[in-house]
Order: sequence, then C-alpha cells, then structure tokens
Amino acid sequence: DKVYYVGEQDFYVPRDEKGNFKRYASVGESHDDVVKAMRTLTPTHVVFNGKVGALTGKAALTAKVGETVLIVHSQANRDTRPHLIGGHGDYVWATGKFRNPPERDLETWFIPGGCAGAALYTFLQPGIYAYVNHNL
Repeated sequence: DKVYYVGEQDFYVPRDEKGNFKRYASVGESHDDVVKAMRTLTPTHVVFNGKVGALTGKAALTAKVGETVLIVHSQANRDTRPHLIGGHGDYVWATGKFRNPPERDLETWFIPGGCAGAALYTFLQPGIYAYVNHNL
C-alpha cells in the first residue's frame, strides 16, 4: 500500500582538545579535521533522513490498520540494525535483492554498510510504532 524510504546518515563533526565541537569559517577549512574524524568510523551524530526528528511529528511515517508498508532503508558507511518497535519485518530483504527469497518474521534485521535493505510489514493494530536503529 505504501513505500517509505529511510536514509541513515552518519556525521563526523570534529572536536577540539576540550571535547567541544569545532566551528570553521568555511567547509574547505574543515576538510582535514573532518577526514581525520571520519577515519575513526565513530560518528558524532547519526540521523534518519538527514536530521533529528525527520520521522516524527508531521513528518511521521503513517499507516492504517490492514495496510502493508515496504520500508527501504539505506546506510552508506556502517552496518545497521533497524527495528520497528511494536512490529517486525514480515518479509525482509537485508541487501535489497528482491530476486532472493526474503527472510521472514524478523524483529531486527541486519543491513550491511553500503546496502539498502527492505522490510515489508502489515499493520495489524492501531498505535504508535517507533522505527529505530539498534546501533545504540
């Protein structure tokens, strides 16, 4: 009935010697520090669809009872483990290859970095379902 795309992004904001986030006059000035921060593969911020709160409030992903939703989730850099709290993946294609048979009834699914996975779920009850990443 619906398809939702969730892009998971990592941001690597350099910190100074006191642990405060650094500010730069230009993007070019930040380049060397950003590259050093990225090499750690430890992001300072992880968000869905580019910003904090991108899947909440008026931007929340919605579905009615009985609707089937395909959630396509991508993560460019690191492995990720999405989960629909209150639901699950009826059918899951962790690497987005729809020619392959899906895994079934997964609470949490694993998407390797650089892949886009997909999960299909039919909503059976009303309520609030939270879509999260278990890379806490």
